[in-house]
Amino acid sequence: MNIQIIGPDIEPRLRWEGLTDALEAGHRRPVAQIGDTLLVQGSNSLLSRSAWIPGMGALVKSALIYPGNPANGKPSINGAVTLFSEETGELEALVDFGLVTKWKTAGDSLLAAKRLARPDARVILLVGAGAVARSMVQAYGSAFPGAQFIVWNRTAEGASRFAAQVPGMTITHDLPGAVAAADIICTATMSTDPVIQGAWLSPGTHLDLIGAYRPDMREVDDKALQRARIFVDSRATTLDHIGELTVPLAKGVITRDHILADFYDLADGSFVRQSASDITIAKNGGGAHLDLMTARYILAAARGR
Repeated sequence: MNIQIIGPDIEPRLRWEGLTDALEAGHRRPVAQIGDTLLVQGSNSLLSRSAWIPGMGALVKSALIYPGNPANGKPSINGAVTLFSEETGELEALVDFGLVTKWKTAGDSLLAAKRLARPDARVILLVGAGAVARSMVQAYGSAFPGAQFIVWNRTAEGASRFAAQVPGMTITHDLPGAVAAADIICTATMSTDPVIQGAWLSPGTHLDLIGAYRPDMREVDDKALQRARIFVDSRATTLDHIGELTVPLAKGVITRDHILADFYDLADGSFVRQSASDITIAKNGGGAHLDLMTARYILAAARGR
């Protein structure tokens, strides 16, 4: 079998709507088998995720996360994505790690927002100014044309650098006020302590929680969870693995019944906003099954399908 190597040059062929359609289609297949391992040394992490879906083959994705790298001019995340044939188990493709991660992460959150955010949402607050926030501008912009983007970042320099790259983006230093005014709030931080307080939220807000991926990480407080209708991309990769939910579940702040649906419930209509006044939370856990669906979408685009 010829191994296809796919780099970021394929990106002009990709479409956000095409990806969210592919993610929905992938969740109509049998439930993925998934396996994660997390190794931690100090502030650095090695996260390896694998998935196998009947009819789609298998994928292994490994990421080294070094939060201190940017201070030395190096990327904070490095890794590799390998895609294997369903028919033979042979290595079918090597897909650029950054490409898969960008499109999977943003596509995951975009799919949730298309179901949970108000259709008239226009004010989008980005909490964090890193690579994920940059890709969310593209993703949200595809579904919410004319949206006004606002950024808050722990450092003014990071916010200014980001805003300079996005026409019309504004910077806020008043996080509580910006949260109260936003229709969609996207958190993409490396925080271990809640950044968003539930008391700040206005009715009708949709929160898209991306950043937390370890058991010790959280971006919203208990009150936010108690006020919201909570959704996840996958129960299997979030409830027992990510501090955003494991901590409040262990404390009894919420129960598993508070998690109303995941993407495998898209078909039955339960992954949906019920009223304009709902506060909704979608936790983006980004499991490897989503990487597999995304990598298959990218491979199909590379093959001109």
